[in-house]
Amino acid sequence: MASEGRPFTLDALEWDAWVETVDVDRATPEQIAVLEESLPTAKTSPYYLALVHDVTALRERSRLYNAIMYAPRGLDRRDREIAALAVSHVNGCVYCASVHARRFAQLAKDAGPARALLDAGPDADLGTARRRAVADFAVRLTREPNRPLDLTALRTDAGLDDTEILDLVHVVAVFAWANRLMLTLGEPRSPRSTTEEHPV
Repeated sequence: MASEGRPFTLDALEWDAWVETVDVDRATPEQIAVLEESLPTAKTSPYYLALVHDVTALRERSRLYNAIMYAPRGLDRRDREIAALAVSHVNGCVYCASVHARRFAQLAKDAGPARALLDAGPDADLGTARRRAVADFAVRLTREPNRPLDLTALRTDAGLDDTEILDLVHVVAVFAWANRLMLTLGEPRSPRSTTEEHPV
């Protein structure tokens, strides 16, 4: 289910905050520092400018997220992105799904699996047994976090070792959080379109 009835898309989206954002020209030195630490474009992002009201929380959030998604060892970046996409689809986060679909397509040099997942959901044909096992695990953990996990497919079909499986669990867990922040604090929109003011 997409948020607010908006369809999932591979197109780039923008995001409007429903809460007051920090004016970067009036931000404190601490706020500027944590924005610069978080992401190169954070100072122009309504999402980061909403989160930077709490400098400590944003700093920890960004460090954790960056460690999970961009760690140089362990799970392949393409697997991290397809897992993030699958989780975001289940949670109805159109913005996150768009971002991670495009990142997967860039890394894999193939938009097909991401587009299939966006259009048909997590049961889509993803092209390889490895992607299927990663996506299935991500969906299962998202939908049924208390159910015992079967790691057989991850080990046999995807060939993942223990470190890679732990990385995958971290991706699923951080998107349970990231999706809910996005869905709670604002909404996606197409570039250059307008949205009605949203009450908080």
